[in-house]
Amino acid sequence: MFGQIGQMAKLLTSLPKLREEMARLQERLGELISDGDAGAGMVKVRVNGRMEVVSVQLTDEAFALKDREMLEDMIKAATNQAIQRVRQQSSEETSKMAANMGLPAGMGLPGMP
Repeated sequence: MFGQIGQMAKLLTSLPKLREEMARLQERLGELISDGDAGAGMVKVRVNGRMEVVSVQLTDEAFALKDREMLEDMIKAATNQAIQRVRQQSSEETSKMAANMGLPAGMGLPGMP
């Protein structure tokens, strides 16, 4: 416990550096891209590290199904897959930044995933 208090005190003295690192992290998160797909590739969704859908691609075969409910389910599945993958990437980036700053493992940072 006292070790963590010491780490927090050290962190408080390096707030300007922490702000700078967090700004860089936010920039890197925006550059992360993850893809999800469903229906054997009939639907592909791309999401960035800010959890924004960047693109959605539907094949001609997806339209040929003429099954609106199935298409909606595939879009949802592909989107959720892409979001899950980019969240994992974001978590890894955040952990790297925290480790580089000497922060304890698992310490949550405000505004970070």
